[in-house]
Amino acid sequence: LLHADRAIHLARAAHNGCDNVLLVGHAPHADPAWISTLLTIRLPLFPRLKVRLMTHFAIELVRSVVSNELHLALVTAPPFDGKLTTVPYAETQLCAVLPEAHQAGHNEQVRLRDLSSDDWILFPRSVNAAIYDGITETAAKEGIPTRQAHEIITAQEAFYLVSEGAGVAILPKPSVIGLEAGGVVVVPLFDSSLSFETSLIMRRDDDSKLVNDFARTFLRKYVRNFGPGRQMQLPLSA
Repeated sequence: LLHADRAIHLARAAHNGCDNVLLVGHAPHADPAWISTLLTIRLPLFPRLKVRLMTHFAIELVRSVVSNELHLALVTAPPFDGKLTTVPYAETQLCAVLPEAHQAGHNEQVRLRDLSSDDWILFPRSVNAAIYDGITETAAKEGIPTRQAHEIITAQEAFYLVSEGAGVAILPKPSVIGLEAGGVVVVPLFDSSLSFETSLIMRRDDDSKLVNDFARTFLRKYVRNFGPGRQMQLPLSA
């Protein structure tokens, strides 16, 4: 069914005058700036390129790239897979979504310990296992009781629940960009173990010039500024 769906995308693109279609996946909490970059890339050798975006959770993105259902994907903390080339390009921090009246609501940053008395609202493990495990394992190491109240799929749900007094939310920072709710504040979460690399992934054996040129063009925008002094080599075929 997935291959049939891909064939439909390709057929529609051909009908609309596109010579090439690139299927790119991303997580629901991807930074809008990354998505904008994907949509604005122009390749001189492929002037009629069509980019089609698909949203999946992290494990599904990895599986889809490995099985060649997606050409590329943007994944935070992807699990290791020998079939993939993985190039980190951004650091994804977490943040806390708090009621304005919370005792840490006016801090410049918070730690998990500051939230030890609250019920936690989290994305479930199925959304991104690395982030979920990072939160729960850090809490366990520091002896912080995890009082998980709700699992949500979208940041909008989290904002609503926080505004209703149902707890505090711990979310990837990109997911809260542009969101707001009455009586709710967003504060950066500062714990060294709760920072995650976001990477572009592609099949290691993919020698398509289109895929490699697109990946390099995207990465050039970000890797130069990925941490002080970090000039990353792009292990992509020419």
